[in-house]
Amino acid sequence: MTVRVGVLGCGVVGTEVIRLLTTQAADLEARAGARLELVGVAVRSLETPRDPVVDRALLTTDAEALVDRADVVVELMGGLEPARSLLLRAIERGAAVVTANKALLGADGPTLYAAADAAGVDLYFEAAVAGAIPLVRPVRESLAGDAVTRVLGIVNGTTNYVLDQMATTGADLDVAVKQAQELGYAEADPTADVAGFDAAAKAAILASLAFHTRVSVDQVHREGIGAVTAEDVAWAAETGYVIKLLAVAERVAATADHPQGVVVRVHPALVPSGHPLAGVRQAFNAVFVEADAAGELMFYGRGAGGRPTASAVLGDVVTVARHRVRGGRGPIESRYADLPVLDVGAAPTRYQVRMRVADRPGVLATVAAVFAEHGVSIEAVRQADGDDTADLLVVTHLAPESALAGTVEALGHLDAVHGVLSVLRVEGA
Repeated sequence: MTVRVGVLGCGVVGTEVIRLLTTQAADLEARAGARLELVGVAVRSLETPRDPVVDRALLTTDAEALVDRADVVVELMGGLEPARSLLLRAIERGAAVVTANKALLGADGPTLYAAADAAGVDLYFEAAVAGAIPLVRPVRESLAGDAVTRVLGIVNGTTNYVLDQMATTGADLDVAVKQAQELGYAEADPTADVAGFDAAAKAAILASLAFHTRVSVDQVHREGIGAVTAEDVAWAAETGYVIKLLAVAERVAATADHPQGVVVRVHPALVPSGHPLAGVRQAFNAVFVEADAAGELMFYGRGAGGRPTASAVLGDVVTVARHRVRGGRGPIESRYADLPVLDVGAAPTRYQVRMRVADRPGVLATVAAVFAEHGVSIEAVRQADGDDTADLLVVTHLAPESALAGTVEALGHLDAVHGVLSVLRVEGA
């Protein structure tokens, strides 16, 4: 039996997928139970120079025609359109779909899930989150008999590299971003990574799977690393922390202010230096999944790059090919819980607030009173004296995000506070 594979896109990842399909054809056939025949590669231009591994006779600019003659469509184009229309066309015609498109899944995954369910075909997307790290399948399948309570992790390798460089070399953000671009970790326009858009899309996908609830990227609270300074990084190190851009998705209990629901957020956070996430260096990813019965699980590895991502794509291709050979299909969308997606104010977290204050008696008591008024307990205080001012650093105990944000706003109105210099959440402590 032969399974016809069509690839949409021939960039870095697409080229590596083609390489693996070509050079490992015999092994893939043995694993899938059928020969995987690459029947075409859709590209924007036939004139663009390509890696020699790409047979130019397979190139086509007619993506729709390619979709129509494939049993498995592998989408590596990225973006919303024409990827969405092509995948819906493939599904309608009975093809299985494998995609690495986190932006599309984060923005409009339910449309694809519903179409795949109605057509009875597979929709697999392991490569859409954390590259080569097997994460989607464990959350979607291996933990199907458990109750996930929290997902916490580093899901963007570019920002992890940037923050790691800032911590190890003392570089400013702009310098570290430029280094990431020179190494190919960051695009010429690094906004998707630096502003947290990429991580937010991945967080939406993980939250949807973990909590059996549809979560779109628009419901993810997003803060990038653009405001993180070398001074913030230095203070973090001095106080026993490392700054990481984290994706956090958690189930929160009902209170007088909100029902039980899910909060999903992406933001820079302080991680204690002894925590495993603090040791995730360079462009690596790591994700913790906390579940009622399984406890805490950690997934670690290369989260980006052509070969790692292609590995995840080919794993999905082999799986869906097996289903076509032997019958059956993978899991459908699970959204039975239908929990409300709550505002970030419902999230329990801790803050580290650094502010410049007047260096005179009574200021600390005034500051502490503001925390108390908002129901926020102080865990630790550190002060560095200047001439007429002092830098005051306050770390809180766990409290609702809304109470912590209200505290920071009130601090900014105190006469004794010359400025709130930095506000960072503390996670993993």
